[in-house]
Amino acid sequence: MKILHLLASVDPRAGGPVEGVRRSGVAMQEAGHQIEVATCDAPGAAYLAAFPFPVHAFGPVTNRYSYSAHLARWLRANARRFDAVIVHGLWQYHGLAAWRTLRRSEVPYYVYVHGMLDPWFKQSYPLKHLKKWLYWPWAEYRVLRDARAVIFTTEEERTRARQSFWLYRANERIVPFGTTVPSLDAGSVREAFLQAVPGLRGKRIVLFLGRVHAKKGCDLLIEAFARIAGHDPALHLVIAGPDETGWVAQLRAQAAAAGVAHRLSLPGMLQGDLKWGAFHASDVFVLPSHQENFGVAVAEALGCGLPALISDKVNVWREIEADGAGLVAADTIDGTEQNLVRWYELDDDARQNMRAQARRTFHARFRIETMVGALTALLDSRGSAELREPTLAALREATQQSQ
Repeated sequence: MKILHLLASVDPRAGGPVEGVRRSGVAMQEAGHQIEVATCDAPGAAYLAAFPFPVHAFGPVTNRYSYSAHLARWLRANARRFDAVIVHGLWQYHGLAAWRTLRRSEVPYYVYVHGMLDPWFKQSYPLKHLKKWLYWPWAEYRVLRDARAVIFTTEEERTRARQSFWLYRANERIVPFGTTVPSLDAGSVREAFLQAVPGLRGKRIVLFLGRVHAKKGCDLLIEAFARIAGHDPALHLVIAGPDETGWVAQLRAQAAAAGVAHRLSLPGMLQGDLKWGAFHASDVFVLPSHQENFGVAVAEALGCGLPALISDKVNVWREIEADGAGLVAADTIDGTEQNLVRWYELDDDARQNMRAQARRTFHARFRIETMVGALTALLDSRGSAELREPTLAALREATQQSQ
């Protein structure tokens, strides 16, 4: 098949969706499929050259909506070259462009929601949610309604998505997310990381790796870490990732006020060997997020044998808890502290068993091959409509119950 992915941007700082397209695209390409990407990036953006597929860039755009008239024109002229178009994310123009050009076309389009319908956003940003209502009836509602399938990565994500907007209609399908962990010399990448980030050699590293954003609960982690830091002077917290909102200065001040500034490292975004070195140098991975569709870094950590201490707002928490590949608690300071204490109090055998289970869980649930198989089956079936009516019936029932 020839598959086109539509994203607002392939900037690696955008996080999971971009990395997901990269990883799944490479795997599908190796399986014989042809992959291309269209974005609203500026054609000269440096990161485009590093992307492993042909990228058609129709920026630069000067608005948060990423509107580009060139994208819709290109889609009209080129859509017939593809067997399927996959839209990644909501609330930006590339989804509406797909709807306008493909809804009556023989070329089906699919939408990966990537957690963007989670009701957490409605509860935490009510003014932004009100603004989204202006888009919803004439844009996103139609984009989802007319997609051949709307793709969720977990049942948890699908269930929560129905709670955000009362006007909702979609042919829902679940495609479990998957990723890859490269075969690297763990010792070499560990050493590269320890050389790049001073002061970590000999420490027991508690690792957060992801966007440094209020949604991720980094402030909860600092406060919880400060509470347990006295248990062991070797414990050290690393919060690694791009700072999109200028939050790092506030986090540093918080750590200083809590007396743990000297036990906190904020190395910024880690890529390539440095990222994998961070996983292999650490003792445990922590993600106390308030909302997380999947958490690519969670799966990557598991694949490196790193137990995951996560909140129950990370949509794979049921799988982690059921397998014993980590620990789960509420997305609060107390909950984050509880996870850290429970992990710290494990004896050596229990800790090693959890590391071994982390790898088993990755291979059983989160390998890229699982995702590619499910996605290929969906695209090959052209999103069979046989599930549409039962899905809509379930949605009507859910809507009635919420009224």
